[in-house]
Amino acid sequence: MQVDSLIKEALLSETSDEFKDIVLHQVETGGKRVRPALAILSCLACGGSIERALPIAAAIELIHEYSLIFDDIIDRGEIRRGKPTVRKLYGDVMALLAGIHYRESISELVNRSWKAPTLHELVARTIKKIVEGERLDVLFEQAGRSDDYIIKHRYTQVSLEDYFKMIEYKTAALIEAACVAGAIVADAPHEWLEALKDYGRKIGLAFQLIDDLLDIFGEEKVFGKKVGKDIIEHKLGNAVILMSLEELPETDRNALLAILRKDKIEGDDVRRAIEIISKTRARKRVYELARKLVDEAKGSLQILPVSEARKKLLELADFIVERKF
Repeated sequence: MQVDSLIKEALLSETSDEFKDIVLHQVETGGKRVRPALAILSCLACGGSIERALPIAAAIELIHEYSLIFDDIIDRGEIRRGKPTVRKLYGDVMALLAGIHYRESISELVNRSWKAPTLHELVARTIKKIVEGERLDVLFEQAGRSDDYIIKHRYTQVSLEDYFKMIEYKTAALIEAACVAGAIVADAPHEWLEALKDYGRKIGLAFQLIDDLLDIFGEEKVFGKKVGKDIIEHKLGNAVILMSLEELPETDRNALLAILRKDKIEGDDVRRAIEIISKTRARKRVYELARKLVDEAKGSLQILPVSEARKKLLELADFIVERKF
């Protein structure tokens, strides 16, 4: 894939031989490459060319990979896409340095893009949103961290409004930016750009809802991550957990919260939490909400001219809500 070649070229620029394996590990763990596909398809759907889209598509994917490196440091993650994380393999210090290296590689790729100044602004805004989303996600955790700031500002209750604000920043912002970036490099009219922005935001929200669903009910071998990871990490920032808490009787509700607030959550705790959650309609409600968002997103694209690229954007939206990984 041309995007992968550009990514590796940017990452290996000004990189010592001793650092190369560390730098390449994250991008070589695989991944769906949904975000660069969205950037390229959005550009093509607006009449642009693949050549125009490639540098920013590669930059968008690197932002995603960059955020995952830091996410794994913050969450002490050991497995990502079925393989050891950068921090697990090389330690937190090397993972931090790799993350910084990724950020500068992103800038190099944006510099090579059409309308680079506009895209630099988009990238800066998007990364700041991801950071704020990560901050909220950490504050939604019910235990497991002893930092003074986190203890002081931790949310003991999380509303669905709080949750959607968090995922809009942490997940949807980059997916939206991928679509907007594609429209920008295609010199798309304002109405088309806004349509793709709305499409990107809504499929981004749906993407996270399905991720939350798979975290609780997915198949570990297919999902590529430990099932119940959000429970192990004490997270209230999961739609399935939040919707379960809305429905559960007080005894079960308190039991689920007690598990999330334990200092150390074991396998039996995870199984018990999933058993409690399974008593509710949360699984069905989360899927139906994701499906509704995807259907609305597809409706946003009707303003774009009929094309193979538009058709693929519609298909990609369906993939996001029906995926098992």
